[in-house]
Amino acid sequence: MARSINRLTARTVASLKAPGKYTDGAGLYLEVDAAVAKRWTFIFQWHGQRKQMGLGSANTVSLADARELALAARKLVQSGTNPIEARKDGRVGKTFGDVADQVLAALTPSMSNLKHRAQWTTALQKSAAQLRAKRVDEITTEDVLNVLRPVWTKTPETASRLRGRIERVLDAAKAKGLRSGENPARWRGHLDMLLPRRRVLVRGHHAAMPYEGLPAFMALLRSRPAVSARALEFTILTGARTGETLGMRWSEVDEAEAVWNVPAHRMKARIAHRVPLTPAALAVLERVRPLKGKKDDAFVFPGQRGAEHSQMAMMMLMRRMEQDAFTVHGCVPAWKKDPVSGVIGA
Repeated sequence: MARSINRLTARTVASLKAPGKYTDGAGLYLEVDAAVAKRWTFIFQWHGQRKQMGLGSANTVSLADARELALAARKLVQSGTNPIEARKDGRVGKTFGDVADQVLAALTPSMSNLKHRAQWTTALQKSAAQLRAKRVDEITTEDVLNVLRPVWTKTPETASRLRGRIERVLDAAKAKGLRSGENPARWRGHLDMLLPRRRVLVRGHHAAMPYEGLPAFMALLRSRPAVSARALEFTILTGARTGETLGMRWSEVDEAEAVWNVPAHRMKARIAHRVPLTPAALAVLERVRPLKGKKDDAFVFPGQRGAEHSQMAMMMLMRRMEQDAFTVHGCVPAWKKDPVSGVIGA
């Protein structure tokens, strides 16, 4: 009589709390300790001795993934290979998750943008979760399609980035000698034959105030005492991004040369930027100078207790001024400005 397998369910795994060892069949066990920590174990016979091989925590390895890992280990046993020894010398255990984590670790130091880092982590640890337990040399086109199809038309931009990140991991695996052949996540000449092409995203321009209305708006803005009003005025006069203005420190300002030196790490393109300061822009700095205090590296447009101002500050100001039909980012391109005087007009 064949052994019963797949005895556990995902719901059972989640609900088990009593300490013990629970079998799924075919050598796969879920161990629950006194602290209710749960881990997967594969138990097998090797030359008459009982061996136990850990397959990871149930918090990060799903039931389906544990079954895949146990299946790979059983195949090794059947072929006369000890899976524990094989894992030690790298012949097994090189799953997509293994390589993905190595790629993430290698890329993280170059990712200064925390949001970008979080997107990579989410893509490789959550969005591609069903690939993580699979041996990297066994991943097929169908495996990749199973990840992409549910999101390909629903969130096309995110899905396209996910595909590219999966391709990056599989390319890394090939470079390490862990797989061969074509990359099943490759787009051109491969997945482009199996998935619909993404429609080009047309964002349009940011909503901008007509420049004819700027003189009155600037006069009203200059009458407001708030720090966010000075920050918005300075942003308009310099064409800077919101984050560049709100993160600006006095140590970046060269008043003798009338230049604002934005360091590379604060620029989107990661290239240092020099911004000439017009008399009007310098006048804004004079108005906020009393907020500087004694620190040379203090924020020019500080928030509460000298901290960096909220990224929403200027947008909320425009809302209070009943100009919320327009955006800060879309302002400068539509407005005409004299580069010397800083005066805005037609």
